[in-house]
Amino acid sequence: MDSIQGVLAFRQHTPDSDRKRAFSSRWHKLTGGSLGLHSYGLCAYDSSDLVGLTGRIKFGLDRSLILPAYDVVNVIGTGFRRIGYWSNYSGLSIMPPETLYTKPPNRSSANQKLYSAIWPGDTLITPRGWAFANNGKQLRIGVPIRVSFREFVSQVQGTDMFKGFCIDVFTAAVSLLPYPVQYQFIPFGGGKENPSYTELVNKITTGFFDAAVGDIAIVTNRTKTLDFTQPYVASGLVVVAPFRKLNSGAWAFLRPFSARMWIVTACFFLVIGLVVWILEHRINDDFRGPPKRQVITILWFSLSTLFFAHRENTMSSLARFVLLIWLFVVLIINSSYTASLTSIFTVQQLSSPIKGIESLKESDEPVGFQVGSFAEYYLSKELGISESRLVPLGTPEAYAKALQLGPKKGGVAAIVDELPYVELFLSRQCTFRIVGQEFTKSGWGFVFPRDSPLALDMSTAILALSENGDLQRIHDKWLTQSTCSSDTSEIESNRLHLKSFGGLFLICGLACFISLLIHCFQMTRKLHRSAPVESPSPGQGTLRSGRLHRLLSLMDEKAGQSKSAGKRRKLERSLSENDRDCEFGRNPMRKETERMAGATSPLIK
Repeated sequence: MDSIQGVLAFRQHTPDSDRKRAFSSRWHKLTGGSLGLHSYGLCAYDSSDLVGLTGRIKFGLDRSLILPAYDVVNVIGTGFRRIGYWSNYSGLSIMPPETLYTKPPNRSSANQKLYSAIWPGDTLITPRGWAFANNGKQLRIGVPIRVSFREFVSQVQGTDMFKGFCIDVFTAAVSLLPYPVQYQFIPFGGGKENPSYTELVNKITTGFFDAAVGDIAIVTNRTKTLDFTQPYVASGLVVVAPFRKLNSGAWAFLRPFSARMWIVTACFFLVIGLVVWILEHRINDDFRGPPKRQVITILWFSLSTLFFAHRENTMSSLARFVLLIWLFVVLIINSSYTASLTSIFTVQQLSSPIKGIESLKESDEPVGFQVGSFAEYYLSKELGISESRLVPLGTPEAYAKALQLGPKKGGVAAIVDELPYVELFLSRQCTFRIVGQEFTKSGWGFVFPRDSPLALDMSTAILALSENGDLQRIHDKWLTQSTCSSDTSEIESNRLHLKSFGGLFLICGLACFISLLIHCFQMTRKLHRSAPVESPSPGQGTLRSGRLHRLLSLMDEKAGQSKSAGKRRKLERSLSENDRDCEFGRNPMRKETERMAGATSPLIK
């Protein structure tokens, strides 16, 4: 009776009658009062489809009792009191169901009434649900006994009390609940190393613990059988590795661009010089001359565009179009290079051989993890890293020693752990850094059994702590203890890669291609217009080589000389024909022809 004080229960209703009271008297005399009489005993005494001690006894086709009804009883002291009735005809009521059978059924909410109940704790205030009175049973809450990172949770030596960031958040959230919750912390773990958090939460499913409080990560496998509160700490796995400072050596000026970026940029300088030379060679004397001079002109012109100091003027519209696009590209490249080089010389840059989880996964070097953390399961099962590479580490001191030794001296190349632990570790160890990005997203929460209303109420309380600033104040109390100088530099210098300028180089390349295509089309048209009538040649290859030779000659020819050259070729052919005619006496006009030839002798020369 002590364990059910204040409980509400249902008891099958049986109408009061003289016949029932007479039977109860006889039953009491028969048993001497040692055996109680309840509604099921009365039903057993009665037979079917008749009016008996329990009223009318009749069963339906589904073998359930016709018009069942129940008394709503409230356990008080050593007995109980009836506070109303329930039946499937009228619902909850303070009137006996048999008196309502003669009236139309009324299931409206206004008609559902009960007398006041005395709830656990001898109070008339209706509880919200899964609440615990001041004199109720205490919750058994499992708390891990940590041997490292004790700022999050730790046991007070010689007592059953706990302290730490997680404990303060829990007690602050419980204080915001609108009902009292009695609980006691139960230590979990041997105290020599961090316990397995998977085993801790599994004890809730078996009923050994009613809840668990601590730095417990919210992961998918655990949410299948348990309920977590709203995360009170954002977490996720990160990679920690040693770093070294990049000194500004003799070749530091090459650092702003990647090797591929340097190569492509240099190639484009040469390509632009060559394209402009092709487009300007026929019409611009600056791009003509001996071969050695022309090669020097190409190199000088292409490199001088870097400083916008080229002395050669462009005359072709196509060359000006290409140069305009290229100067815009050079402007962007120059500005980006200057900004990156300034950053390298003014901001301390850091470097690490490990770039993130992908490079760590592809290597064969050992990886450290925290004992008891779910990082071991994630690395081996989710990422497929061999368990032979995983090295368990228990304390921040073990972290630092393993990283300092490195993989070649029995240490580890990097450590994978949750972000809150890593931030606390790095606040005291200034020679390590987080490399890469956080590759999982999770958080820490308090654990309760499945469908526990306390999980929802505690989540609401945690949100209230976050909104009023108490959660941040608790965080600053326990976790803001940095002794390292502030350094916001990234691990890898922000080099400019080729993909960042791919669009510019593509536009410039298209401009060069289109310009050359138009130029070749123009030269081909000039070739067809100026080509003499050729006699059929016996070989097709000779004809093609002749056309190619004439095209190259036309492209190399100075503009404005093509007409004079055409006249010169016609005159040469005329003179040769005259010579032949003269030999056979068929050209009486030879003298006149010779006079004309003498007048045009400079061209012939």
